[in-house]
Amino acid sequence: MSFELLFDNPQFAQTGTPELLDHDLNRYFPELLKLESSAELEASSVLKEIREEAERVLNAVVVEELVSVQSIRSNVPGNGPAKVCTLNALAWNIERGIRFDGIAYALKNHADLKDKDVLLLTELDYGMARSGNRFVARELAGALNLNYAFAPVYIALQKGSGVETEAEGENSKSIHGLAMLSKWPMKNVHAVALPNGKDKMWGKEKRLGHLRALIAVIDHPAGAFRSVTVHLDAHCSRAHRHRQMKIILDHIDTLPEIPTLIGGDWNTTTFNSQNATRAILGYWRRVLMGVKNVVKNHYPYPDRYFEKRLFAEVEDRGYEYKGFNETGAGTIHYDVESIENNTNLRDWVPEWCCPFIFWAANRVGGKVSGRLDWFAGKGLKLAEGSEPKTIGDLKDKSGIPLSDHDAITLEFSLK
Repeated sequence: MSFELLFDNPQFAQTGTPELLDHDLNRYFPELLKLESSAELEASSVLKEIREEAERVLNAVVVEELVSVQSIRSNVPGNGPAKVCTLNALAWNIERGIRFDGIAYALKNHADLKDKDVLLLTELDYGMARSGNRFVARELAGALNLNYAFAPVYIALQKGSGVETEAEGENSKSIHGLAMLSKWPMKNVHAVALPNGKDKMWGKEKRLGHLRALIAVIDHPAGAFRSVTVHLDAHCSRAHRHRQMKIILDHIDTLPEIPTLIGGDWNTTTFNSQNATRAILGYWRRVLMGVKNVVKNHYPYPDRYFEKRLFAEVEDRGYEYKGFNETGAGTIHYDVESIENNTNLRDWVPEWCCPFIFWAANRVGGKVSGRLDWFAGKGLKLAEGSEPKTIGDLKDKSGIPLSDHDAITLEFSLK
């Protein structure tokens, strides 16, 4: 069995309450951190000791209904389900949930973010020092009075990368994952494993596990629809992201055919970031193409050329994406003046490259934006009179950004 799906074992797949994620693996981390690759992990004696417990945690999906069906139905506007014909979705990479209070406040009060039927959230921690050792998904659902599902993707052996390594305290549960929140009941909740594009035991940030897509049927008064939270790999090739999306779509094809919404962080960076060498070569390719040309015509439009195969796969399977997203609007923004951006950059690009990267960014004003976050749907249509939105400039009371990603929203109806 290859390591990339080492922890994808149906024998251990379970759905239940947060107790599923209890573990005693942290005591093995010092020994695991001595290993330099997945091959070393597979050959190690420590794997034999942790494997069963790690598989149990990494294949679990936590699901809790915190809102009663009766309470939900009583809040339906008008005279019952017949009056509810449009649905609202939000997808947002909340950067671990580090700015939890600000995120919760924004989702509860911001005019463009509040009162959504389903939230597709990526990068949520459970028991990580960088985010206050919170169970971010559960606490966020509680703050918003929503039901939730959470799927782990990694057991983190360290505090994180970049500035995260300086977080105070120690990790408790050491789990990172993705989630789905909804005011409506979620049924048939499960996750699909996605192969790694990079050895997660190599480099400065070591982890056990792999990305997963989280899937559920939302029991909405307008009709049931399938919802899928997706987080594709950043540190991989474009071909690998395409492969990951194909795995998700292949799995959905095995399920009963109902309207389906896919959303999340697709990491359509346009780069092959399997390693620093490939990333550097890609950088120089873009310099030759013309920095201004790439920044204007490719980073905000990855579907035009660099990530074309991924988006073609989505369309070939009958999913609409162009009308479900704000075309050309970036969802992540790099600023050469950001100390945090530059600290994180140095974790995966050699120091000597940084001056050249800063030079290229300064040719376009020091700021570069790309679109990484997307919706796609089948059996859905854009709600009449609505437009998909990208919501940026989201900050807490101190003026600190809530996330390194902008949120995206969509109002739709079932065909």
